[in-house]
Amino acid sequence: MQRTFCLGFLAVALVLAAPAQDTQYPAHGQQIPAPQCMNLHFAWQVAQPGCPPFVHERWLADIEHWRAERRIRTTFDPARYELPALKWTQSSFIQPQMMVQDRYFYDPATGQYTVDRYLDDLEKRYGGIDAVLIWSTYPNMGIDDRNQLEMVESMPGGIEGVHKMVEEFHRRGVRVLFPMMMWDEGTHDPGKPWPQAIAELMKAIDADGVNGDTQDGVPLGFSLAAEAAGHPLAFEPETSPSDEALSWNVMTWGQYTFPFIPMVDRYKWLETRHMVNISDRWALDKTNDLQFAFFNGVGWESWENVWGIWNDINPRDAEATRRVATLERGIAPFLVSPGWEPLYPMHTYGVYASRWPLGKETVWTIVNRGFYDLGGRQMDVPFTPGMRYFDLYHGVELKPEIEDRMGDRTAVLSFNLEASGYGAILATPGEPGEAMKALIQKMAAMTAKPLAAYSHEHSILSQQMTPIAPTKPAAEAPAGMVRIPGGTFVFKVSGTEIEGGDDPGVDVQYPWEDSPRRYHEKTMQVAPFYMDKFPVTNAQFKQFLDTTHYEPRDSIHFLRDWKDGTYPQGWDNRPVTWVSLEDARAYAAWAGKRLPHEWEWQLTAQGTDGRAYPWGDQWVPADVPTPATGRTMPGPDPVDAHPQGASPYGVMDMVGNVWQWTDEFTDEHTRAAILRGGEYYHPQGSIWYFPEALRNDEHSKLLLMAPGYDRSGGVGFRCVVDAQR
Repeated sequence: MQRTFCLGFLAVALVLAAPAQDTQYPAHGQQIPAPQCMNLHFAWQVAQPGCPPFVHERWLADIEHWRAERRIRTTFDPARYELPALKWTQSSFIQPQMMVQDRYFYDPATGQYTVDRYLDDLEKRYGGIDAVLIWSTYPNMGIDDRNQLEMVESMPGGIEGVHKMVEEFHRRGVRVLFPMMMWDEGTHDPGKPWPQAIAELMKAIDADGVNGDTQDGVPLGFSLAAEAAGHPLAFEPETSPSDEALSWNVMTWGQYTFPFIPMVDRYKWLETRHMVNISDRWALDKTNDLQFAFFNGVGWESWENVWGIWNDINPRDAEATRRVATLERGIAPFLVSPGWEPLYPMHTYGVYASRWPLGKETVWTIVNRGFYDLGGRQMDVPFTPGMRYFDLYHGVELKPEIEDRMGDRTAVLSFNLEASGYGAILATPGEPGEAMKALIQKMAAMTAKPLAAYSHEHSILSQQMTPIAPTKPAAEAPAGMVRIPGGTFVFKVSGTEIEGGDDPGVDVQYPWEDSPRRYHEKTMQVAPFYMDKFPVTNAQFKQFLDTTHYEPRDSIHFLRDWKDGTYPQGWDNRPVTWVSLEDARAYAAWAGKRLPHEWEWQLTAQGTDGRAYPWGDQWVPADVPTPATGRTMPGPDPVDAHPQGASPYGVMDMVGNVWQWTDEFTDEHTRAAILRGGEYYHPQGSIWYFPEALRNDEHSKLLLMAPGYDRSGGVGFRCVVDAQR
C-alpha cells in the first residue's frame, strides 16, 4: 500500500512538473519572472515574508540551465549576431516609430525632407536616437490598391528621393528601418515572392532593417532573401518570436507587462547581443519603459506620433531618456556581456540591479521602483584590492566601506537614488579609460538637476482647422449645382480610427472643441450654399487642365489612370481620382467654387432628419456601386449610375463610389484631411486597411504627407458655392 501511494504521488508530481521541466520560473510570454518570494507579502498571504538564503543563486542557476537547454533544443546559431552589417543593432537603444506624415520630417511647402530638423528636435528634447522606424503604410494603406512597397515608392522623390533621405539619416549616425505588413494580401500582388520584393526595395533605398508588423517572428526566408541580395537586414518582429527564430531575428519589440519587480527579457537572456526595443505606445508615463529597458540593458521605442495621434514624452521622461540613453551608449560593450547577472542582490526593497562583467571591469544598471528618494548603503561587492568604484549616474567616485564578514572582506557601496530613478556603478581596477572618464564628466553635469525638477505633465496637441475662403455668393444655382437651404443642423459624427479608443487626441478638433476627440456633436446654423450634384468628373477636370495648363509641382501619381493627357475611353462621366487636396483646391478656384466644409457635406447627404444613409436608414446595396474586392481597382462607376441613392436634396453619388475631400486639420506634427462618403474599393484579408465610413454619421481621417503620396484612386471631390441669403 505504501509503495503504491509513493508511486502514485511521484506520478502526479511528474505530471505537474512536466510543463516546466526546464525551469521553475517559466517565462510569461517574453519575460522571465523573479522569484515569487521577492514580492512584498502581507500577513494574510504567507506566514514568513522574504526570501530564504541562497534564493538568488538558485534562481540564477535555474534560468542559466534553462538558457543552455533552450539553445540546445533550438539549435541556436549566433552567426547573424557576428555579421559586421548587423553589429549596429547591439547598441541601438533609442528608436522612435516615425510617421512619414510628421511635419518635422517633411515640408510640403518646400517639397523637401527635413531630416536635420527632425533629428535636432529629438536631440534637444531627449538626447537623440540611434535608429528610426519610418512608417509609410498603415493607416492609409488600402484606400487604393497600392501595396506596402508602392506606398514607399509614393513618397516624395520616389525611390531616388527616399534613398537620399536615408543617406541623410546615415550622415547623422542613425540607422533606418521600414515596416513590412504580411497581412497586406488584398492590394497589388508584387509579382514575386514577398521576401525577394522586400529585400530588393530595402537594398535600393539602403535601409538597415525591417520591422515585422503584427508578426510573431519574421520567417527565416526574409533574412535569406536579404543576404542573397547582398544586403543583410536586421529583422525586428512586433511580437514574440519562437526561441528558434532568435537565430535570425536579431531584434524584437518588447510589449511587456510591468510588475513592480522587473522581469528578465527572454530573448536578451538567451542571447545578450539581441536588441529589444520596448514598445508601449499608449503609455502616458514612460517610467516603466525606461526602467525595464535599463535593467535589461535593452532599448526603447520612443514613439510619440501614434498614427497621427500625438502622445508626447513629457519633460521628466524626456530627461530620464537622455540620461538612460547616454549611460547605455557609454557602457554598450558591457550590456552584451554573456556574464549578465540580473537581480543582483541589493540592500533595499524596491531597488533592482543587473550586473554586467567585462574583463576586469563590471557595471551595474540599477532602478529604484519606489516612489521616494533613497540614500546610504545600497549594495555589497566582494572586496578586491585596488578596485575603484564610480557612481556613473552622478559622475562621482565612491569610497566603499570595507567590512569583515565571517572571514570574507566585503565592500559596501553607498549612493543616492531618486524616486522612480536610475543608478549605474562602475568597478574598475585603477584609473578609468578615457571614454569612461568622459562619460563620468558628462553624467555629472547632466544629473546636477534632479529629475523631480522636470514636469511630469502630459500635454495634448491642439489642432487647427484650415480656413476655407468663401466664394462670391450666387443668387441662383450655377449649372450642375443644387441649392442646400441651410438652417439649424445637428452635426453629429464620429471617426473610424482603428486604434486609440476614445483617448484624447484621437480624430480631429473642430473650432468649438478644446481638444481632438473621436465623437462630435453640435447644433449649428448653416448658411445656404450650392453643392455639385455630382462629383467632379474626368471630363470636367480635363477641361480645367486644357484651360489652365495646370501642372502640380509634385506630380507623383497625378491622374495615374490617365494616359497621354487624357482619361481612358468611356471614363468621361466617372469621378476624377488620383487628385490631391491641392489639385482639388486648384480646380475649385478655377471654377469659382470651393471645397465643402464637412458639415455642409453631411447636411447635403443627411438632410435634417438624421438618416443613416442619403436614401434612408437601411443599407441598400443596389443604391451604390458593387464593391471591388480584388487586388486591383477597376475604376469607379459613372457618377449618375445610381440615381436611387440620391440625398434628400437630390444630390447624387455621395456614398460608396469615391471618397470626397472636405476639411483639413493640422497640429504641430501632423496634417490630416477628413474624407466623406466611402468608396467602392474594399481590399480583403485584413482589418488593418483604411476603414470605410459609409454612414452619414461617420468620417475617416486621411493622414497627409505630400501630394504624390496623398493622391489615391479611391478619392475624388465635389465643390460648393456660397449662396446669397
